[in-house]
Amino acid sequence: MLGLFITGTSTGVGKTHVGALIARALVKQGYRVGVYKPIASGCRRDSGELVADDAVRIWEAAGRPGTLAEVCPQRFAAPVSPPLAAQFAGSVVDPQLLRTGLEVWQERSDIVLVEGAGGLMSPLSEVDYNANLAEDFGFPLVVVAANELGTINATLQTLITAKYVAPRLPIAGVILNRLSLLPDDESTSTNAAEIVRRGNVPLLATVTYGQQELRADVDWYELARRLSHGEEHR
Repeated sequence: MLGLFITGTSTGVGKTHVGALIARALVKQGYRVGVYKPIASGCRRDSGELVADDAVRIWEAAGRPGTLAEVCPQRFAAPVSPPLAAQFAGSVVDPQLLRTGLEVWQERSDIVLVEGAGGLMSPLSEVDYNANLAEDFGFPLVVVAANELGTINATLQTLITAKYVAPRLPIAGVILNRLSLLPDDESTSTNAAEIVRRGNVPLLATVTYGQQELRADVDWYELARRLSHGEEHR
């Protein structure tokens, strides 16, 4: 199975929006796109069911493959880390389901986009962090970072964490996402070059505020294929 694991430098940097953009780009190219969000907290209740809005967004962007329950099989209401949200609900996170929930996408997808919950070291269960799950899946890592002052530190910390905690995991690169139109942040014009230089990692894309489509200069399927087979960036 080919895939990409989408993580963020923190919560709220726009990884769901970027994941949806990648999903739309792949669908436009004619690929069958699976989407998997292993777990979500902070879910809203609708007609008695817990709904993960992030899962809905990437599911719709991918053309609504499968069911929402397959996209996000473990959902909790409290807006805290998933293990605590499960505890508040009188339950526990199932570490095995975090992994086996991916299997339903194997036969029906050309490529699967996995969106983590929070950053790489955000806990998913009592024994798992996003980094552990990403390494187990082996999908190249796409790091989404907010294009704002302070992102160099946050992005480099994420890259260092990936190399230390999940050393076998290929890093596809970084996507810088503009979260607002505030005109007084001069760092937005220099962040990309600094991250590439200091992090020794490709810049895959920059996303402007409100952008609804990615430019066609990255072949996301080919990127996942090359890195999954141990080939270097070209």
